[in-house]
Amino acid sequence: MAESTRLVDLVQADIDGFLDGREPLLSSIGPDLSPLIDFSRDLLRGGKRFRALFCYWGWQSVSGHSTGFDPAQHGKERSDLAAVVKAASALEMFHAAALVHDDIMDSSDMRRGMPAAHKRFESLHTDGGWNGSPRTFGQSAALLLGDLLLGWSDELFDAGLRELPDLAAREAARLEFNRMRTEVTVGQYLDILEERSWRSYPEPELLARAHRVIVYKSAKYSIEAPLAIGAALAGGSIAQVSALREFGLPLGIAYQLRDDLLGVFGDPQTTGKPAGDDLREGKRTVLIALARTNLAPNATRLLDELLGDTDLSAQQVSMLQASIRECGAVEQVERIIDHNVRIAIEAIENAPVSTAAREQLVQLADTVSNRSA
Repeated sequence: MAESTRLVDLVQADIDGFLDGREPLLSSIGPDLSPLIDFSRDLLRGGKRFRALFCYWGWQSVSGHSTGFDPAQHGKERSDLAAVVKAASALEMFHAAALVHDDIMDSSDMRRGMPAAHKRFESLHTDGGWNGSPRTFGQSAALLLGDLLLGWSDELFDAGLRELPDLAAREAARLEFNRMRTEVTVGQYLDILEERSWRSYPEPELLARAHRVIVYKSAKYSIEAPLAIGAALAGGSIAQVSALREFGLPLGIAYQLRDDLLGVFGDPQTTGKPAGDDLREGKRTVLIALARTNLAPNATRLLDELLGDTDLSAQQVSMLQASIRECGAVEQVERIIDHNVRIAIEAIENAPVSTAAREQLVQLADTVSNRSA
């Protein structure tokens, strides 16, 4: 656990140092660019750092280093550690970019207990009394901030790859990162597609389509891809990377299913987002697909009518929460979470990875599948 804590500290320091290095360029262009750095710092401060941790323990699964973050390390070991820290930092910056874009697409006002980036830019417009629509400016500026963070994540990742003397490991890690970037972008598209096109598909297909969104929008890029990237950085074999994927994908599904439950039932004080936020956003999740299957026809019609209404009252949210819970959908999702965690644990117990990494990954599996935020 101390090793994971140290990694999180190093990732934060690496991100802070990167932003410090980019600030002079933006400042030289003009002081009105300061929100781009300030909002980036706020978004990248803290967080659970799951992607960084899975990247590191994917690397440790293959490398099996027992010295952790010993400052006396030198040569290849020191370069390898620098590479994995920068790769982990790049994943966190990529995640920040995805969150900025996701909040625009979902019209989410809050992120981690503070206004989402597009709302902060909107406030700048309103406070400055500028021309045009504050909403349009806010969304446009946040879109560009997300693009900037995407570019910066690539710069950070490339800096990590330059630390690696192994050219084959560099190429393998880059291919994994590129694949992740494509898959999560496709997943985001599938997410907004399902919110708007679900009536076009037969009822029996909706659960499978919701599951597909989970896999590509979140499960792969949250856990499977960071593990594969970390293993690739260490020169992992096909068998090792495949074993980590067999652990990462079902755990990633469990992770996102937990997120879907929190999106409907989470405590705003803990999640940093309003209660029932996914209901207002109209998310067509596995939870909702199961609820629609279980509910009586009249209740299903009411759910369909209210889901996606941004003006849902607290009373309406409570009513929908009760309907979803009482029809058994929550219990079903909990069983699916447990099932996927069991598959993941069985996979890692038989995987050709280091003992220390196996123990840490089992602990992380429990953490991500039972979290409250």
